[in-house]
Formats: sequence, C-alpha cells, structure tokens
Amino acid sequence: MIVAEQKTIEEITASIEGYKRIVIASCGTCVTVCMAGGEKEALKLQGLLKAQKGELQLKVVNLKRQCDHEFIDDLASQLQDGDIILSLACGVGVQFMSEKFANKLVIPGLDTKFYGASKALGHWVEYCQGCGNCKLEKTCGICPVTRCSKSNFNGPCGGSQKGKCEVDPDNIDCAWQLIYDRVKSFDKVENLATLFEYRDWRTSRDGGLRSLRRDDIVVEGV
Repeated sequence: MIVAEQKTIEEITASIEGYKRIVIASCGTCVTVCMAGGEKEALKLQGLLKAQKGELQLKVVNLKRQCDHEFIDDLASQLQDGDIILSLACGVGVQFMSEKFANKLVIPGLDTKFYGASKALGHWVEYCQGCGNCKLEKTCGICPVTRCSKSNFNGPCGGSQKGKCEVDPDNIDCAWQLIYDRVKSFDKVENLATLFEYRDWRTSRDGGLRSLRRDDIVVEGV
C-alpha cells in the first residue's frame, strides 16, 4: 500500500489561503488504512480548519478511490462544488484528480512517503520502491533496492559490520546479511553465485513517467 501522512495544519492553511469554498476529498483505500486521509481524518480536518478560519465554506466528499474514473464520476458534481479541491489522497490521487478536473485547482493535504506494509498498529515500513524489474525470486523475498541503504545488487558493501548497516548500526540490519540468511535457510545459496547484471534503471523512477498497459483488458475511452 502507499503510505502517507497528513501535512501540518499550518501547511494546509497556507496552501488554501485566498480561497473560501473548499471541498475536502477523502480517499477510502491506502490513506485510510494508514489513518491519514480517510473519512474520519477529513472530518477532523474540516473541524480544525473551521475553528481556525470560521469564514470558510467546507464540504467533505468521500471517495472510495481517487485514482479510478469509476469512483469519481458519480461524485463529480459534488467535487466541483468549491473553489478548490483539498485532496487527502496520495500523490497519485492528487495528480489523477488534477487531470480529471482540469478547471479546478487540486491541492494536496498529505505527504506521500513510500510503498509499505503494516508492521503493527500505527507503524508502517517501506518494502518496495516500484523499480519495475523485480528480482525477489533470487533473493527469496528480500529486496536489495529498498532494504539496502545503497541499493547494492551484489552483496554487502564494506560498511557492513556484524550484520548491521553503517548508516545506522543500532537500527538497520544489513540487507545482504538478511538476504544471505534467507537464501541459506532455503538451501538456495547458489542463487547468489551469479552476479546481477548492470541495472537498467529506465524501468524505475529515473526513467520518467511509467505506465502499465494490459491490451487484453483495455477499453479505449473509458
């Protein structure tokens, strides 16, 4: 899931300065799970903004997702009912809504952090950077791109000591120690005998705008 946290009330107040009618759009998926942009958070933000700026006309619109047409179209008229849209979605939702409502300024209310998983209530950890060329089958499920501080692909660097990363020896395990222990436990150490080839980062974030197209299910114009 995408993990995000809400901007400070000061940041949000500054970003909406000069506008009176504001639609606060919540999102019912990832940002609801990480308790940053769901209906509950949207209503709380509405109350905070009303307390600080009583002259504002605030309306909360709850969407299941802000990254799919089907979940936006039915509520489009409500979303248009304001000077601006204050989106409590991740960066994907903000940009999708900006394209969807080209005549409307869409302002982010969250800071998008990473792709993560829930380790415990209120604690999320990054597991994936969406590099577009997954090698988890060779490392038995531990990602060197995300877990290694240097994204090394062929074993630990010289800063690895006693299974810990030099970046923060008290709190960060060396990813390659974890990988080695994992492949060894499955008797697959031979997976590491062949060097990873030079990385083609064009599939990652450095290659510009990425997309995934399934021609077998695409319906043009929808």
